[in-house]
Amino acid sequence: MQAALFATVALSWGLTWYAIRLQLGPTPDVVAIFWRFLISAALLWPVLLAFGQARRARVRQHRWFALMGLCLFSGNFMMIYGSEHDVPSGLVSVVFCMSTVFNAFNMWIFEGVRPGRRVLLGSALGVAGVALLFAEQILQAGLFGAAGGSAATLRGVGLALGGTYAFSLGNLVSRHATADGTSLPNAFVRAMSWGVVFLGLATLAAGHGFAAPLTPSWTGALAYLVLIGTLAGFGAYLSLVARIGPARAAYVTVVSPLIALTLSSLLEGYAWSVSAMLGVPLILLGNLVIFAPVRPAASPAPAARR
Repeated sequence: MQAALFATVALSWGLTWYAIRLQLGPTPDVVAIFWRFLISAALLWPVLLAFGQARRARVRQHRWFALMGLCLFSGNFMMIYGSEHDVPSGLVSVVFCMSTVFNAFNMWIFEGVRPGRRVLLGSALGVAGVALLFAEQILQAGLFGAAGGSAATLRGVGLALGGTYAFSLGNLVSRHATADGTSLPNAFVRAMSWGVVFLGLATLAAGHGFAAPLTPSWTGALAYLVLIGTLAGFGAYLSLVARIGPARAAYVTVVSPLIALTLSSLLEGYAWSVSAMLGVPLILLGNLVIFAPVRPAASPAPAARR
């Protein structure tokens, strides 16, 4: 059962990045994200009610739900979608692995929890990996003033890192949103609902309409993102966390980018450079170093009796 849950999460999240790619262009990004989470929230509320899991929340908790919605279900996705206009979806998924690094340093900045040596080593590997992954674009930007494709790639990388950092902040906020005993699914659906509000306001502020293109690729991608990427993937992940704990469940973030990279190579024509071949393993290795369980120190052998 654990293996099935792990495979479900890895596949659903690994394919999500290319599904996002299929939604780019026909409509503004904010409108696509709005429909994704509006439908997801509209489906999730009845599920919680049907299984008797919906719980009341205090009014003051909504400040955390709103902030969580801004970080996890609106602002971060606007940057992630924006990044995929300039960077292959598989590479965006690899950059997203840096959330583990951001998580550790946000805990240090906001909670005063200093990262250990293993986290620092994993972070250093991750940063080096990202630098290698986009080494050619970084060098071209330095030599030629970031003209043409190099400028677009660097913009995409910046947006991917920004979206990843916002996601990491959302993880931290979720700790406060559930500190009073609110279950994660209840916090999740309320935060998603707030995200829909923010996305709706952003759509109106930008002067966009809410009309959605009913092309097969766009609607198919929307259906996948709602049913598989958001609802099934998140549900399977929560079940996995309940069974094996969050530390071991987090290994899925190392596997899903490999699926996304495979799709980018097959469907987006991504051509691997030597530096990228070195950078991706470094990023994934950095995650493995951070996630690896700490072995308890061996207790000293009892002194022999005289």
